[in-house]
Amino acid sequence: MTLYFNAASPFARKVMVMLHETAQLDRVELQTTVLTPVSPSAELNEDNPAGKLPALRLADGNVIHDSRVILDYLDHQHVGLPLIPREGSGRWRRLTLASLADALLDAAVLIRYETALRPQEKHWDQWLDNQQQKIERSLHYFESDAITELSTCFDVASISVAVALGYLDFRQPDLKWRSTYPRLAAWYLDVSQRPSMIATQPPV
Repeated sequence: MTLYFNAASPFARKVMVMLHETAQLDRVELQTTVLTPVSPSAELNEDNPAGKLPALRLADGNVIHDSRVILDYLDHQHVGLPLIPREGSGRWRRLTLASLADALLDAAVLIRYETALRPQEKHWDQWLDNQQQKIERSLHYFESDAITELSTCFDVASISVAVALGYLDFRQPDLKWRSTYPRLAAWYLDVSQRPSMIATQPPV
């Protein structure tokens, strides 16, 4: 298998953490791909029309894209305990928490695009504020309603939230979310020391 990824992408990092946690890293060839919304990759677009990263080319040539789909695929390829519950209410709850973490990431990435790629005079402040509010609401929910669940195991939900928090540290270091969300900060301090999280830290 070949994983098309960028080490700065939080969505790619989720997949890399899954590969480490399930001991599948040696099964995958890593191919770094650099792109932006205004600078796509022609090679990536051939079998991945949306041009999304990460993308996973399987041994039969088929390409899977979107991190959530790739995570689900990889979770069916190892012999350990599943990191995505297979059935029942637990499955939907953990996937919902993972989806909320992805929504936080979507907002953070959009802020990054707006501030890094668009000229400052074209920044839309109200839109940026709205994205930031999504981040704050998500952090509040994880702190007040989900921290106990996140602490039970390191699975798809915990991976997604941990990577989202790491991305905030990477791209929004001035946010200082730890003082506002101390329980989430304590949880992240613990899980960020996992070998899978240390090995996949974004480039400085």
